[in-house]
Amino acid sequence: MEILGFVVLGLVAGAAASMLGIGGGVIFVPALAILFEFEQQAAQGTSLVVIVATVAVAAATHHRRGRVDWKTVWPLAITGAFGGVLGSQLALAIDPSALRRLFAAFLALLAIRMANRTRRSAHE
Repeated sequence: MEILGFVVLGLVAGAAASMLGIGGGVIFVPALAILFEFEQQAAQGTSLVVIVATVAVAAATHHRRGRVDWKTVWPLAITGAFGGVLGSQLALAIDPSALRRLFAAFLALLAIRMANRTRRSAHE
């Protein structure tokens, strides 16, 4: 039954991530941590590995449609890789419950910002 849950999660998160440009972690991490009771670091690590495939396919699709600004990609990708090393080390050093609260706060801030932007653009 757990495999079926992973299959459904992969389909839903992959479709949502590539449609919304969110990478999938926003969906994978909470689902793995809450629904499948992964420790926070394991949920994040698993999500990052899974996202490689999701992002590769979505990026190739956007590239074929001419929707990638390669001048922007390279500096962000290179510095993002270094940031990824730093962030991974920090995530592994933090207590799992503190990391989970930090992740939840990040998601809450994103939701508030998006709601405010949606409200502002509806009034314009």
